[in-house]
Amino acid sequence: MALVIVGGSTRNIGKTSVVAGLIAALREREWTAIKITQYGHGICSANGKDCDCATADHSVAFTEERDRSGVSDSSRYLVAGAKRSLWVRTQQGELFEAMPRLRREIAEGGNVIVESNSLLQFIQPDLFLSVLDPAVEDFKGSARRYLDRADLILMARRGGTEVAWQRSLEGILRRSKVLYFDPEKYVSDDLVRFVDDKMSAGQSG
Repeated sequence: MALVIVGGSTRNIGKTSVVAGLIAALREREWTAIKITQYGHGICSANGKDCDCATADHSVAFTEERDRSGVSDSSRYLVAGAKRSLWVRTQQGELFEAMPRLRREIAEGGNVIVESNSLLQFIQPDLFLSVLDPAVEDFKGSARRYLDRADLILMARRGGTEVAWQRSLEGILRRSKVLYFDPEKYVSDDLVRFVDDKMSAGQSG
């Protein structure tokens, strides 16, 4: 069984599309999919809404997705063919509070795919993919911190577009394995083969 983590430079750059696309392309792996969201101050982890709470009851929440409408990210995982889909919420910087249960879910989940950067602080996956888009200036600290651990960087092809972070990360990008993708087509045959081969090698080793 394998743990695959999909992270990325920031929000809304296709991480969920990569996760859902891999689930659909490798459905025989019978995935357990996990979405991790960390909320900032004043947002309740239980429901993602404005909240003045400061109690431990509101710091961590796990939801098993049942909806197959494809509206939420965790619902998209089910639509793609995941056997199981979980949405985990914590306060920003407090993912450690969720780790005991997360470790159990991962250990018992078979092949697990997680959308998160921050989980890398606690767990070494079998495969880590990082999604980058040079059309987007924002680059989260957690993504920058773990980029050199990526087995594969997925870079949106933007026809010469370059932002500041590309120059600052030039060394890492040059040393890393990078696979370019066309925007709106996040999962290529090459990516599917790469993930499938890595998982098969790990399970036979």
